[in-house]
Order: sequence, then C-alpha cells, then structure tokens
Amino acid sequence: MPVNGVDEGPRVWFITGTSTGLGRAIAEAALARGERVVATAREPRAVKDLADRAPEHVRAYALDVTDPATVTAAVAAAIEEFGRIDVLVNNAGHGLVGALEELSEEEIHAVLGTNVLGAATVTRAVLPHMRARRSGHIVQMSSVGGVVGNPGHAIYATSKFALEGMSEALAGEVGPLGIRVTIVEPGPFRTDFAGRSMRFATQIADYRDTPAGAMRERFSHQDGAQPNDPAKAAQAILRAVDDDTSPLRLPLGPEAVTRIRHKLQRQLADLDSWETISLDTRYPSA
Repeated sequence: MPVNGVDEGPRVWFITGTSTGLGRAIAEAALARGERVVATAREPRAVKDLADRAPEHVRAYALDVTDPATVTAAVAAAIEEFGRIDVLVNNAGHGLVGALEELSEEEIHAVLGTNVLGAATVTRAVLPHMRARRSGHIVQMSSVGGVVGNPGHAIYATSKFALEGMSEALAGEVGPLGIRVTIVEPGPFRTDFAGRSMRFATQIADYRDTPAGAMRERFSHQDGAQPNDPAKAAQAILRAVDDDTSPLRLPLGPEAVTRIRHKLQRQLADLDSWETISLDTRYPSA
C-alpha cells in the first residue's frame, strides 16, 4: 500500500467481531488478496482457524469492545507484530428485538455499549497510529437500520443512528489528516445476526399485534433465509477501501438501497411540504 509515495506492501486489516458473519467474510476476502489481518473476537479460539491457515498473514487476539483494556492490548499487539494498521473494521455488534417499552435498562445499555461506545473505543485506540502516519481507512459497520428506524428494533436503530452521526463527524475530523471513513449499511445478509447475535426482549401483550410484534415474528423466522451473500458484501467493502472516490455511505443489498431511497424521498417530500412553516422563524425585521 503506497503511503507518501512509498509502497509498504500488503495492507494490515484490524477487524472486530471476526468469528462469524460479515467480519469473517471481510477477513477471508482480505486474506484471499494476500493482505494481512488482525482477527479479533471475544473468544480468540473462534478465529484460531484463520491464524492456523495463514500464520504469516494473520494474528488472532482476544478483544471485547466493551473492555478498554483488551482493546488497548490488541491494538498494541497488532502494531508490535505488523508495524501499523491500515484498515480498521468496526464490525462487532448485536441486535435486540423489542418495542422500546419492552426493553430493560440492562438490555439497552448492552446494545449501546457494544454498538456505539465499543466502536468509539476501538476507533480512538487506533486513530493515534493512523494520524501519525497520515494514512488509514475506518470502516464502520452500520445497517439499513442506521437510516430507517424499524418499529420493534428501536434500540438497535438508536445505536446505528448514533454510529452514523459519530462516523459522519469523524470523517470531517480525520479527512484532513489523510484518513478516510466508510459507513456500510447492509440489508439482510445470511449471517448469524438474526440467529446467535440477535436477542429478544420480554414481550408486552399489547404490542403483539402491532408493527413491533410483526418485527419480532419476522426476525424469529429470518435466520438462515436472508437473500444476500456475505462474500459479495466483503468484496464491495474491499472495493470501497481501494477506491479513493468511494462515498461516505455504502448501502449493500437491494433491500437496503430500496428502503434508504424511499426514506430519503419521503424526508425530502416532508421538507418541501412544510418548508414555508419551517422557514418562518426569524425575529421581525426592524
């Protein structure tokens, strides 16, 4: 990877949540191109197979994004082993299905702690190294749910809307320092997200026949039937990292593109229809 005109060889990818799903698919795609991967997971045995398969190109470390000490240790070990981190992929996260009223305080804090604060912790740990080199790329794994808030998935939407806001601001902060940001917004891909990584709040009967109840029912039958291929998502992400002109936001999958377009069109229509009222806020002129 050329930095300041110097080719430093294969890039180093630091990926959280690499045991399964999109994190694993991105690691596999990077390795297939001969790049180097720091594969992290809460349980390093879950990524040991990657290190065993390509010991010269992979390092597997324990990392819990909610535990700053493990984040600091994994980043330091990656720098010690490979000398740098070129691409950070904040992939670790999980969902929680339930209407807002159905959620416990502990469940809310767990989702926000992983999906938002965890991503912030890892990003802040890696940034000093990227900033010193004036080079790097941060890939934030958001969701179509980071643009469209679904009834019955309120706290997940909260976490991903927050991640998108943080990442948009971050892009403006670090862009002048040679660091790029990509926000990835996948629709339904065939990963463990709707299975092992999904949690369900205790249901309140009044929500059973509402859109929140329908969301719960849909997720309970979605695992293993999602229409999109994680390997193709990984290739799209690698392409975005390769391309200096790629956009800040990268929706993935027909469902994501359709739903995001509809949301933005509706938002623009609302802006237009209420524009006269929205603009009429000035003090009277003297």
